[in-house]
Amino acid sequence: MNNKKIIVAGLGHGGISVAAILALNGYDVTVYEKKKEGTLGYDWTDIFAPGALEYAGIPMPPEDKYEYKEDMTFFAPTCPNGLKQHVPTDKREIKMERRDIYEHLINHALGCGVKIEYGCEVFGPIMLGNRVAGIRTEKGDFYGDLVIDACGMNSPVRMNLPEYLGIEKAPDRSEKITIFRAFFNKASDEEVEAKFKVMLFVRGVKGVCWVASEEKYTDLLVGRFDEIDNGELQDFIGYIRENNPRLGTEIVRGGQIVEIPVRQPLSVMVADGYAAIGDSAFMTVPLIGSGIANALKASKMLADTVMADKNCEFTAKTLWNYQCEYYKKIGAGLAPLACAKKVLLNLTPEEIDYCFSSGMITEDDITMGADFNSIGKLFDFDPKGMVNKAKTVCKDPELLKKIILCGGNMSRVIAACAMMPKKWNRERVLSWSKVYCYPFK
Repeated sequence: MNNKKIIVAGLGHGGISVAAILALNGYDVTVYEKKKEGTLGYDWTDIFAPGALEYAGIPMPPEDKYEYKEDMTFFAPTCPNGLKQHVPTDKREIKMERRDIYEHLINHALGCGVKIEYGCEVFGPIMLGNRVAGIRTEKGDFYGDLVIDACGMNSPVRMNLPEYLGIEKAPDRSEKITIFRAFFNKASDEEVEAKFKVMLFVRGVKGVCWVASEEKYTDLLVGRFDEIDNGELQDFIGYIRENNPRLGTEIVRGGQIVEIPVRQPLSVMVADGYAAIGDSAFMTVPLIGSGIANALKASKMLADTVMADKNCEFTAKTLWNYQCEYYKKIGAGLAPLACAKKVLLNLTPEEIDYCFSSGMITEDDITMGADFNSIGKLFDFDPKGMVNKAKTVCKDPELLKKIILCGGNMSRVIAACAMMPKKWNRERVLSWSKVYCYPFK
């Protein structure tokens, strides 16, 4: 038994997964979670790549607990014809109830020897000099040799770290999306051509909606880069219902409003005695907010880095290998997507229509973003090729300027990721962080 104590703050997917690996390898691991036992997970489904489970050493759930996701069809604000994904069978994601996902991950972790303290809200970090030495909670202070931050987008641990560590605090308004999601009764048996419709900038509102026609219900998601007013929301849903007759008026389950990070990964994820993972490190895909698979993969990378530290120092120097590995395999592919999201928010509905109708965006482009199964880079961008294609197709000079700017920012981010320091040096890392973050300001 390793006598080094690992604290995991929050029951995020990545946190519970890294806890399982470390406990299985003899570390003393305790997770502190503010919610009560059996209450984790929203009352809806989520999708992720099953290959991430295998990568993290987690068995597949029972077959009756999941199904494979339908291909999505994307629609511009007013264009009647959508662009449909054509995801190969071996790359399809699975769909599970959020609560079943948590139950599966938690049971696996408990079997590996992880201890979980429920009903224990985390307030912030405990600092001893320059080192994170533990966490402050409603049940008192807890000290450990390493704190793994899995408290989510608004983590009280990350947000209360000292400024000199160079770790970003709260996301900007444009770096998070507000989501309303509910399962409505099925109002009609009318067949629909697109079973999983994703609609951009409906009614000119900067955001995304989806309507997924299931056998027993209709799954509705409304997401926007602003607060959601309930009165306006009901009018908005009524508008969507006019064009989607299967969408009933009775909420069967769900109905919550939550916020999800949609931005580039954290520029600095580690400090002495500290490592962030999952939403705490902004590991979601910037265009869609999906993050479970990335967090599961990151759990293996973090656990390997911790176990490779034979002296159990758990300093920024030894933990930096975790960040380098994450960026090499995932983060460097996600960061350019944040540039794409930024330019998308600056487009008008008419410009989005034009991107669809002119062929600047194709079904192959839509399908590319669905490849979450590979453990290598998720996306292999060619900014120069993207800009050259736009120059050939686009006849709108203002739109072309925005695309050229996006391509330039993508190139800068790709170059910055390639220049990430291979070894920890505080001054070099903080200097690199400024270069990396510049295109997103």
